[in-house]
Amino acid sequence: MKDIMKNQADRKSLRVDYTKCTGCHLCEIACSLFNQGICNPALSKICVVSWEEASDFPMVCQQCDDAPCAAVCPAEARSRNEQTGAIDVDPEKCIGCRMCIYECPFGAILAQEQEETTTNCSLCEGDPRCVKVCDTEAIRFIPQSEESSALFEEAKEKFAEYKSVLA
Repeated sequence: MKDIMKNQADRKSLRVDYTKCTGCHLCEIACSLFNQGICNPALSKICVVSWEEASDFPMVCQQCDDAPCAAVCPAEARSRNEQTGAIDVDPEKCIGCRMCIYECPFGAILAQEQEETTTNCSLCEGDPRCVKVCDTEAIRFIPQSEESSALFEEAKEKFAEYKSVLA
């Protein structure tokens, strides 16, 4: 495990550059292999969405400082992992209400139908596998900073635009 995250400045988050994503889905495969032990993108904690012509983007937990998913959880099943900085879900506490899914501004929380819980990126214990397989560097694991904040806002806008098209 990585060192304990003392404050926001010490934390790193996944950030996506949507202009670099080729839609190869290797990030989903790497995630499912690490987290589930099998090659099944449907079990990944990251989801690549194809939208418009030749436009793909990974939807991944941004590990928000204010964590709206944790704030809305009636079972208090979501909390920040002090070692990785990730927002984790305790499957023993999760009641499967899905309020976190509706509250997430990034579409990054996924339902686990077989377990009647929800899940999101756990940052692979502080060493995200999706970053390692992304040849175009569309997904990066970077310190929370001004550059990171700009990518954070871009991700929020991109998902809001995508969501409005679905509505």
